Amino acid sequence: MPETTLADLAHEVRSKNAGPFWVTMEVFLRDEEGYRIAADESFLNERVVADLYRVDADSVQLFRIPSLNVVKISFPRPVSQGSLRDRDVHAGQHHVPLARLSVPGRAGGEAS
Repeated sequence: MPETTLADLAHEVRSKNAGPFWVTMEVFLRDEEGYRIAADESFLNERVVADLYRVDADSVQLFRIPSLNVVKISFPRPVSQGSLRDRDVHAGQHHVPLARLSVPGRAGGEAS
């Protein structure tokens, strides 16, 4: 059976430009159960994000918004927006590693 990913629990996982020096990602969960899993600090925390994006864990900011079933994550861009080494000016593809994050103990793909 395929493993369940964070994207399976969400309506949408997106990333966006948050100015020339920051990236913001948002995970809009389908329901309270999905939010409970995504907001669990043992599953999604600053260290996990730091490892996924190769940034310093102290620079990662996580915001858990239970009234909206949303987890928001911000961290500094690896290079400033529009610089010679910037490969994603709008930060539109940064969400992919987060969306593919496996949910431990769950299998079956699409969440109910």
